[in-house]
Amino acid sequence: MEIIDLEERYEETYCNCLEDWSDEFTEAGDLKKQWLDKKKKQGLKVKLARNEKDELVGMIHYIPIEHSWAEGSGLYFIYCIWVHGYKQGVGNYQGSGIGQMLLDAAEDDCRELGADGLAAWGVRLPFFLRSKWFKKRGYSKADADGMLELVWKPFKEGAEPPKLVKMKKKPSKQNDLPTVTCFRNGWCPAQNISCERMKKVVAEFDGRVIYSEIDSDRPGNLDEWGIPDAVFVDDKQINRGPPLTDEKIRKHLKKAVRQYKL
Repeated sequence: MEIIDLEERYEETYCNCLEDWSDEFTEAGDLKKQWLDKKKKQGLKVKLARNEKDELVGMIHYIPIEHSWAEGSGLYFIYCIWVHGYKQGVGNYQGSGIGQMLLDAAEDDCRELGADGLAAWGVRLPFFLRSKWFKKRGYSKADADGMLELVWKPFKEGAEPPKLVKMKKKPSKQNDLPTVTCFRNGWCPAQNISCERMKKVVAEFDGRVIYSEIDSDRPGNLDEWGIPDAVFVDDKQINRGPPLTDEKIRKHLKKAVRQYKL
């Protein structure tokens, strides 16, 4: 097993979160690639775990925190760390120490880049990207918002802890038609898929539902709303976890249409 930097030949697999076997990622088109091209110019770094068969089995990506959806200065921010855990494709590599290898490589890189420390987000519940995993590796709590927790590891004395960007307002209910509002930052294929499915299903309602999309990767939008990614129907957030199926989206929208007596 070796840790390598992202190469052009691996970009498609990286943009699919190492799940080239899944047809689901095609729903998001090239949105992650567009995000990658933009973020490279802002200092995005990607490390990949490659096995002896030249297969990618793990990834970590991080960026100067000033270009992330957290607040801070002089730090790097981890968007995600992921080790392939499915039977499909390359198989399940979780629990084999690859995550630690990726994190060590990112920390070494950030130190060489002169960073004051490294920050990461996680959830307190025992599913994807647990904050507890980072805490076992020397990270400590910097901020929290509900089940979301921001952790960090300072490299230098006097480093300032980061903060989460928290919701400042949410979409309001309209008087004439139900409105779907998608906040999309581009980095997460799951969120890109959610928005694309929403857009597709909204079109089935022949103008009885409005679709609105906000690019939360734009600093002005993030400052205004404080929402990095979410899907709302009127003033209610409906996506928590994996992307909703088309059928579940239809149920949400049919209920909204009935409430407006359309």
